[in-house]
Amino acid sequence: MADPNNHIQLMYDKTPKRPLFKTLFVTAGFATAVFGADLKPNILFIVADDLGWKDVGFHGSDIQTPNLNKLAAGGTKLEQFYAQPCARRRAALMTGRYPLRYGLQTGVIPTGQAYGVPTDEWLLPQALKEAGYQTAIIGKWHLGHGDKSLWPRQRGFDYQYGPLIGEVDYFTHECEGVVDWYRDNKVVKEKGYTTALLGNDAVKFIDKHDSAGPFYLYLAFNAPHTPYQATPEYLERYKGISDPSRRAYAASITAMDDQIGRVLGALERKKIRENTLIVFMSDNGGTRNAMFAGAMADVSKVKIPCDNGPYREGKGMNYEGGTRVVALVNWPGHIPAGATVNEIIHVVDWFPTLAGLAGASTNKCKPLDGFDVWPTVSAGKPSPRTEVVYNIEPFRAAVRQGDWKLVWRATLPGSVELYNIPQDPSEKNNVAAEHPDVVARLQARINELAAQAAKPLLLQVGFKEIMHQFHLPPAFPGEEFEFSNEQ
Repeated sequence: MADPNNHIQLMYDKTPKRPLFKTLFVTAGFATAVFGADLKPNILFIVADDLGWKDVGFHGSDIQTPNLNKLAAGGTKLEQFYAQPCARRRAALMTGRYPLRYGLQTGVIPTGQAYGVPTDEWLLPQALKEAGYQTAIIGKWHLGHGDKSLWPRQRGFDYQYGPLIGEVDYFTHECEGVVDWYRDNKVVKEKGYTTALLGNDAVKFIDKHDSAGPFYLYLAFNAPHTPYQATPEYLERYKGISDPSRRAYAASITAMDDQIGRVLGALERKKIRENTLIVFMSDNGGTRNAMFAGAMADVSKVKIPCDNGPYREGKGMNYEGGTRVVALVNWPGHIPAGATVNEIIHVVDWFPTLAGLAGASTNKCKPLDGFDVWPTVSAGKPSPRTEVVYNIEPFRAAVRQGDWKLVWRATLPGSVELYNIPQDPSEKNNVAAEHPDVVARLQARINELAAQAAKPLLLQVGFKEIMHQFHLPPAFPGEEFEFSNEQ
């Protein structure tokens, strides 16, 4: 039996049927030399929205995810893969930089605001496009909607389809009564369940793709984010679940899995599956607190259905349940089948890793926070990453170095929590009092990062609105109020 403490556990047929490790070690600058000019991989990057860590079959769930299970069995599971919640994760992926660098470290982009990822940030699709990739986003953007300069087509994507904001109704495609469903900068009014529409469009994209060149398809489902909605046929599959929220949540996950299966089928029909790298991840952990469930559905009085397994809390929090997410990679002949990587990887690492595989330059990027982790995910080599920056905000922060993780709440009453993650992955035993030297070291690191951070854009907007209140006319009681008080 494989040692569970090994960096990688290989559980595949070791007979020499195919050269799994022939072309594993690639970094930006000589990817083309290793893979060959005509062998740049297609990249299919699939994202689920608020998916619980345990809510997939390969993590022991009763929710049916046969296609994700197949990808995990034929590829490598990343069991210490870290993201940042929602829009922060999306920004970190697209920039290769922590969101604290450009003001997106706090909250999400509200529907009524016009800010987003600044246009002086060079994004992954821009880098891949320059390297000869056809780039497409099918699904959720959530990196700026109030200014067209922030939209996907203006940020490196050749093709765009889906919602621009963070939350939509699965059937009406509306947010607060306004249709948020676009194709190439134009509103699309059509019927259909969003998950199926995104799957349909992804299949069409692959079918039409000219195989003479590679593609980068960012397939970002809004499932299973609130509002928890599914079609009758999928709800019927889970009629044994009495709780309506859990039933709809499970049904929406299976619906997403079925669409992933259709996309995989399209790759097979096109005969390009063998040259397609597939990455799957959730944007953050599943929601466990109604405060972070979204604005469209009131879940304050229902049982929140997400399950993050052994990990504490969920979306919006710096604990493991909010940041350690479901993730896998699959690429026949290049990623070992049936493997598990337990090395630390952060979502910002995908930018330099994918750029390296694609032979794309990062010269136009600002200094990246990510590392090229291809030798780690493909061959189980030690990760170049020894630190996890969960997030740095003016009022709270969390950082891990090696085994030690510090969770620091700076607002009064303040608190400091220290955990040894390998020994205590559920974060039950705060040992800050026993290790003041470790606490001091990690607090110093947090302060160092905070000094480098841009001011949170959400707080800047909020402060301006508060200051506006000071310049409004006095709110004295009216005559009607005075009369009623005299009675």
